[in-house]
Amino acid sequence: MAVGFVVTGAVVAAVVHSYLWWRLVRGTTRPGGRMRRVLTWCLIVLGVLVPLSMGLQRLIAGSWPAWPGYMWIAIMFYLAVYLVLLEIPRAVAGLVLRRGVQTVAAVPAPAVPATVGAATTATAATAATAATAPTAPTAPAAPVAPPEPPTRADGMDRRLFLGRTAAAVAGVGALATVGYGMRSALGDPVIERVAVTLPKLDPRMDGLRFAVVSDIHIGPLTGRAHTERIVRMINELEADVVAIVGDMVDGTVAELGSQARPLRSLESRYGAYFVTGNHEYYTPNGATEWIEEVRDLGVRPLQNERVEIAHGGAVLDLAGVNDLGGAAQGQGPDFAAALGGRDTARPAVLLAHQPRQIAEAARHGIDLQLSGHTHGGQMVPFNLVVPLQQPVVRGLATVDGTPIYVTRGAGYWGPPVRVGAPPEITMLSVHAPR
Repeated sequence: MAVGFVVTGAVVAAVVHSYLWWRLVRGTTRPGGRMRRVLTWCLIVLGVLVPLSMGLQRLIAGSWPAWPGYMWIAIMFYLAVYLVLLEIPRAVAGLVLRRGVQTVAAVPAPAVPATVGAATTATAATAATAATAPTAPTAPAAPVAPPEPPTRADGMDRRLFLGRTAAAVAGVGALATVGYGMRSALGDPVIERVAVTLPKLDPRMDGLRFAVVSDIHIGPLTGRAHTERIVRMINELEADVVAIVGDMVDGTVAELGSQARPLRSLESRYGAYFVTGNHEYYTPNGATEWIEEVRDLGVRPLQNERVEIAHGGAVLDLAGVNDLGGAAQGQGPDFAAALGGRDTARPAVLLAHQPRQIAEAARHGIDLQLSGHTHGGQMVPFNLVVPLQQPVVRGLATVDGTPIYVTRGAGYWGPPVRVGAPPEITMLSVHAPR
């Protein structure tokens, strides 16, 4: 994995942990207390797990130390989200409490009742009369203090009350959200059925079916069962073509080859095809070893090249380009090699991992692009950030006049958590105009 990405992740994690300390430790404990020291050290230890999980995942692949780090990343993220959302109600509650204390402090002492005043006057008159007669000296009466205002919490207690309430709400919310997200990420992918009309498609190819899967992310937390389930679900679709659109693995063949082996059992009428994603280039040995591995598993890599899919006496071009991440290793996308010199009278479907490759693809006259990469955002509200880099987050869209379908992916990256973006395998059929 790129060092720059790990460094950026570590900086972001440090900022988030500073905010969590401010709200969850400083805002809920008293200065100098033992509890504050204990919570501070706990947060430091958890913070160290973040770069370890992101940058050293290969060293802990398939073993239990990977789980605490990745799970804390998800909990950390949603704690921060909930605490930020609570900032406004927290400020309003603090203002209300302060005004309540100020109102109580401003209440004047109650007036003395008239009956009590009359009795006091009469007593004073009697005392004046009696003053003419000699009497024994008496002790002076103690002054009567005005009534105390109702007891209210002081400033420190109000701060602790608000801080602990917000921390409790954020904690429950984060744990519930992560629990739901784990169930989604580790469960069966959703089967999405999509129909796309291609103006150039020969009617004899009407209904040709593509099983589209991306972002399987075979890696530290998945296990062989993850791949076996995806293969089983694809085979149940009885597709004509299987398209694996990048980010299949997060490690080397030596580490993860056994987990990828179930891909050998993929079934389809016209074969299974694979293009690289950015994660294939993050592995220490580069993407080349995985390209050869998937070829040995019976899946054909499309490295800036195309094949003809003949069906019902008609032909469709299926092309694939390398991911943008391969450029640094001299293996970047080459649209001219993949699409140049073809018969433009027949349709072309392009496999390209990142949706933003659609701009170049549209200039080469493709009829449909199939992509992944975004995970549909994976964990809300990341779906609001993805459009800063990619033109489409999920689903079917049109960019520069060209249809593109972006699958949410069948796996997960980092935390085994998906919120608002369940894993997906797509059954996409192409149709001729009616």
